[in-house]
Amino acid sequence: MRSSYLFTSESVSEGHPDKVSDQISDAVVDLFLSKDPEARVACETLTTTNRVVLAGEIRCRGVYENGDWAPGALEQIEDAVRQTVKDIGYEQDGFHWQSLTFENLLHGQSAHIAQGVDASGNKDEGAGDQGIMFGFACDETPDLMPATLDYSHKILQRMAADRHSGAAPFLEPDAKSQVTLRFENGQPAACTAIVVSTQHAPGYDEGEKEAELKAYVRKVVAAVLPGELLSDETVYHINPTGTFEIGGPDGDAGLTGRKIIVDTYGGAAPHGGGAFSGKDPTKVDRSAAYATRYLAKNIVAAGLAKRCTIQVAYAIGVSEPLSLYVDTHGTGKVADDKLEAAVAEVAREKLAGLTPRGIREGLGLNKPIYRKAAAYGHFGRKPDGDFFPWERTDLADALKAALA
Repeated sequence: MRSSYLFTSESVSEGHPDKVSDQISDAVVDLFLSKDPEARVACETLTTTNRVVLAGEIRCRGVYENGDWAPGALEQIEDAVRQTVKDIGYEQDGFHWQSLTFENLLHGQSAHIAQGVDASGNKDEGAGDQGIMFGFACDETPDLMPATLDYSHKILQRMAADRHSGAAPFLEPDAKSQVTLRFENGQPAACTAIVVSTQHAPGYDEGEKEAELKAYVRKVVAAVLPGELLSDETVYHINPTGTFEIGGPDGDAGLTGRKIIVDTYGGAAPHGGGAFSGKDPTKVDRSAAYATRYLAKNIVAAGLAKRCTIQVAYAIGVSEPLSLYVDTHGTGKVADDKLEAAVAEVAREKLAGLTPRGIREGLGLNKPIYRKAAAYGHFGRKPDGDFFPWERTDLADALKAALA
C-alpha cells in the first residue's frame, strides 16, 4: 500500500431516483416476507416523472399462488409503494406519492429457476444464481468502514434528519455527497475536498438564501467529520452547478441496483457486480455479501487484521460455495490461509456453513428487514434487534479461539 495518497467515495440520499427505486423494491421484499418467510422475490423498480413501474418474479404463499393474486394483494403492494415515496418526502408536482401513476408487472417465478433453488430429496437448497460476492472491513472508522464512504453517508443522513424534523426546511429529498481524504500510512490524515449537491426550495440558489444553504452544509460537515481532518485548505463544492430545484425521479429516471458501490464500500474494496435491493435472501448476491461482511468485520474487530477482504463464489442450484478467499492486505496477525481455515470453521459453527440456507438461518434473514438498509449503505450500520445482524461483532472470540 502506498504511504500517501488521495481517495474519494460518494453517497446519495434516500431521495436520489435510484435510491427511491431501491427502497421501493425492498419495501416489496419486506411485504412478501412478512406474509411468507419463504417467499421468493426479484423485484425491479423504475421511477420517472410521476410514475413507478414494478417488474420481476415472485412466489409467495397467500399472496401469489398458481398464477393468481390473492384478494387485496395488489392493493397492498401499491400501498407499500406509495407509503415508501411518502416517507421519503416526495410531494412535488413532478413526483408525488398520491398522484403518481403506478404499474405492477410482477409475475410468477420461473419453474426452471425454482427447481434449482428449492431443496428436494437429499438435495439442499441451492444458490439462487451463480456469481462472486465480497465482504470487507477496515479500521478507519469505529464502524469498521472506509472513512470516505462512512462520512459521505453520515453527511446525507444528518441532512435528511434535519429535513424530516423541519430544522432545514429549505432542503428537498434528492442529494449527493462526496468526500476526498488524504491518507498517510493507510490512515485518514486530512480532508482535501467536500462535494454536496442538494435539491432545494425555490430561491436558495442566490443571495442570502444561497449563503444560508452553504453555511448549513458546512455546519453539517463539521459535525460529521473529525475536526482534525478539516482545515482552511479543505475545498468545498456545494451545489456547484447552481440551481437544483428539479430533482428525484422528475429530474432523472431511477432504477433498482444502480448504486452498488454506494451500497457497499465506496470503491475501497472489490465488488462482485450483483445488486442487493429487491431480492429475497436465497439470492446470494445479497445474503453472501452480508455473510462475508459479517466475517470480515469480525476479523478486524478481533484485532486479527487492520483490513480484510473475503470473497466467495457460487453456482446456481448448488448449495456449497465453490471457493473461499481471505486477504488481509499485509495487515494480518496470522497467515491468510490460516484465517481462511478459521473463517470456514466459525461459519460452520455459527452460521451452519456458507450455504444459502446456513447464511439465511444463521443471520435471521427471512424477515422484513430490508427497506431500512436500502439507503445510506447496507454496511457500517448499527445492529438493532432484527435489523443489520451482519454488523454484529459476536464472532470475534470464536475466530481467535479457532486460531489458538
